[in-house]
Amino acid sequence: MSPGHVRTLERIFERPDRGDITWRDIETLFVAHGGEVSEGAGSRVRVSLNGVRAVFHRPHPGKEAHAGMIRSVRRFLAEAGVTP
Repeated sequence: MSPGHVRTLERIFERPDRGDITWRDIETLFVAHGGEVSEGAGSRVRVSLNGVRAVFHRPHPGKEAHAGMIRSVRRFLAEAGVTP
């Protein structure tokens, strides 16, 4: 895992919830931990990591994930056993 992935993971678990993490950074973090990312219908993104599955909506028109999405990503990562 690169230093950039470590920083992204730390930012996801920071409180209060951040709203300035780009979705691309989150996707690369999933892949860096061995996750599988696939496209769904529309803006949906399916993710499988350590036997845990989730569906997220890629943010648009902006590229940053909002605070609610960060909470969902944090919960998904924790269930998959990925924490800072």
